[in-house]
Amino acid sequence: MNTKQMEYILELAQVLNFNRAAENLFISQPTLTYQIKIVENEIGFALFERSGKGAMLTPAGTQFVGTLRTLYGQLKEAIEQGQNFSAKYAESIRITLPIRSAIYFLPQVIAQFSRSFPTVNVIPSFDWQHGQESFLQGEQDVTFAMEYTMKRVSDVTCHHLFDSHIYLITEKNDTLTKKPLVTPSDLKGRGGSPPMLRALQQRIISEIHVDYFNSPDHDNTLTNVAAHKGVCLAPGFLNDHNGEFAWLDFDSDVVIPCGVYTHKNDKRQSLHAFIELLQHFYRDQPDFKV
Repeated sequence: MNTKQMEYILELAQVLNFNRAAENLFISQPTLTYQIKIVENEIGFALFERSGKGAMLTPAGTQFVGTLRTLYGQLKEAIEQGQNFSAKYAESIRITLPIRSAIYFLPQVIAQFSRSFPTVNVIPSFDWQHGQESFLQGEQDVTFAMEYTMKRVSDVTCHHLFDSHIYLITEKNDTLTKKPLVTPSDLKGRGGSPPMLRALQQRIISEIHVDYFNSPDHDNTLTNVAAHKGVCLAPGFLNDHNGEFAWLDFDSDVVIPCGVYTHKNDKRQSLHAFIELLQHFYRDQPDFKV
């Protein structure tokens, strides 16, 4: 099966009409039908059921198309990265992090790094759920992590970036924004969602009457804050500094050491120059709140 045939299958699975799919693909309807038939003969089962009203995926076709869609997306990405390398780059540094704000200065670091290493392409990947797993499987060269999550991992090197403090996220017009330092007692009767701070959460819940709910991820939490459903305790590295919310200093002794990790056997000069530049940006701006 070639990439054109993959594209034909995915388009037909989207619109479920041979004529419309052919128009969208700028080919004739007989050509599309012929190419789909070639693939079905090759793989040994039918992908589509034909009818006068159009087309319908078979049960086997539904499973096949789901996997094919993922593979086709990965293939396109690989081709695009290959085109970048053939045109300009000789080497890459792949870094994974949960969200962009985790390493707030990453764009500035990439810009400065590129001036010294113009043939090295830094490729960020934002993956909240599986980024560290991808790094440990060797698919990434660098990962951002809260250091306690990597303590038992061997064959990696930790490069400390900063200690992240705890902040209370509220709407900008919340009465708590008038306080220079928010204390746990200020949360009495308030709703909150501290997704990554279970020890602090349990301490507040046990000592103070506070309603609470848990969100599945940070974006969901911010949506709930914006919907007037509560406030949220969160580490500073999640702050994207876009001004939509108030991030208030919170009276807590909890800090979360954060760093980036590399594979111990990766001794490239460019990689270590990149890591040192990351650390340099945070060292030179000690008043930047994280």
